[in-house]
Amino acid sequence: MTSVNTNVGAMVALRNLTLTNGALDQTQDRVSTGYKVIGPKDDASNFSIAQGLRGDLKAFDAVQQSLSSGRGVVATAIAGATSISDLVADIKKKIIEASNPANTASQQSILSADFNSMITQLNTFVSNAVYNGRNLISSGSGSVSITSTITGGQLTINNASGLGGVSTALSSGVASTAGALALLTAVQAQELIIGQALGSLGAAAKNIEFLSTFSKTLSDAVTEGLGALVDADLAKESAKLQALQVKQQLGVQALSIANQRPQAILSLFGS
Repeated sequence: MTSVNTNVGAMVALRNLTLTNGALDQTQDRVSTGYKVIGPKDDASNFSIAQGLRGDLKAFDAVQQSLSSGRGVVATAIAGATSISDLVADIKKKIIEASNPANTASQQSILSADFNSMITQLNTFVSNAVYNGRNLISSGSGSVSITSTITGGQLTINNASGLGGVSTALSSGVASTAGALALLTAVQAQELIIGQALGSLGAAAKNIEFLSTFSKTLSDAVTEGLGALVDADLAKESAKLQALQVKQQLGVQALSIANQRPQAILSLFGS
């Protein structure tokens, strides 16, 4: 049946053109964003999973920031402890020099002044080993806990507060050879404390590096999984885009032809 009221051909052509335009819009969105799942309307389940993974990635970033803060605290403490260790070696040398019975009073006085200056410098190392308000090596300092996992796991960095007492243990000085000789045992005990502190701080630094590497590895794995879930295959989408553009042009032509069909009815009336 031929009718000017109901143009079936135009309706079919318009319906197909609308579908083509919708597919073309979707493909253009994928090409422009690089995602095949842009919002929940594209794939509700995959979009929900992707949002959860994006939340995990932000959590990994926060963990890395926490670990970086812990790394700074430990590195500062190690720097302070290393300086103290080096200085105590010089102090020990000075003690041995001051314990020599052949020293004159003038020589002993000079050695004592040098020794006291070193003790002052040692205290400076302890008081200035501060990172973000944290000092692990001063007397009475506490341990520091940092967030180490995205599930809220905590890593505790033990303090090395024993280093804060090194100067006190050596405070009797070397004003006399007898006093210097008595300090030899004390300085050896402090060397042991310093060695233990360096070992503990070094282990903490290594632990932080392990956790940081592990966290980065997990973050990379999640990123790869997220990409596989939502990233578009741009080579495929590019080919599809060209095909849909041609299909759109053909649909427009088909609709134009269908709209011209009712004109043929005029010939039936001798027009």
